[in-house]
Amino acid sequence: MIILAATPIGNLGDATRRLVEALEAATVIAAEDTRTTQRLLAGLGVANRPQLIALHDHNEKQRAAELARRAATEDVLVLSDAGMPTVSDPGYGLVAEAVAHGVEVIALPGPSAVLTALAVSGLPTDRFAFEGFVPRKQGERRAMFARLAAEERTLVFFEAPTRLADTLADLADAFGADRPASVSRELTKLYEQTVRGPLSELVAWAADGVRGELVIVVGGAERARVAFPDAVTQVLEIVRTGTRLKDAAGEVAEATGHSSRELYQAALAVRG
Repeated sequence: MIILAATPIGNLGDATRRLVEALEAATVIAAEDTRTTQRLLAGLGVANRPQLIALHDHNEKQRAAELARRAATEDVLVLSDAGMPTVSDPGYGLVAEAVAHGVEVIALPGPSAVLTALAVSGLPTDRFAFEGFVPRKQGERRAMFARLAAEERTLVFFEAPTRLADTLADLADAFGADRPASVSRELTKLYEQTVRGPLSELVAWAADGVRGELVIVVGGAERARVAFPDAVTQVLEIVRTGTRLKDAAGEVAEATGHSSRELYQAALAVRG
């Protein structure tokens, strides 16, 4: 089988017992960086020395089929440098190949920079979207933020310290200077820090430079308030497409925040 194992994102004390047991038993490890894996084995006091096979962005297409075939007859442990493989890290291509050939895939859960930053952000966590690394080029970055400006879910991004100030400025331009956000740096490490506030304040904070591995979390857009008469009109327009009145009222209620019952009754009265 393929075993995806989450590794510490900074503090080795976050390594799970299952991870250590998997490292001790592994005969083959597909690693994003074999040097990082060697340091992990040494840091956790694991004496086992399995075969290490590099699996990174530049060779995953070539290696995926070979490793999937191998996993049909023996366990292949998959590690990224930090966190869960496949999440903004290599591994997705291998998993897709394994699934296509009926090879079992399991995961050993553990540390996650995305969830850790989200949890400490002070922003809503019930609905969120992880957008991965922000584009390096400003034009692409601004286009991305323009598409996301009306997104109501909390958004999570990865960014490099050298581009943080520019990215926060572009976020403020696209989302508004008052949009709440947080920046977490060096999560679980000695100098861990999370700074929270409106984007305008974070832009000023980052102006002099920030070091470390970073996660940006931005609050979602507030739901646009639709006047009740306009919402009733929306219900009637949906009904004209063949949708039941009750279902149309529920759909518009979810989108606008108005009472489904009141929308139903008002639309019913208009229809006569």
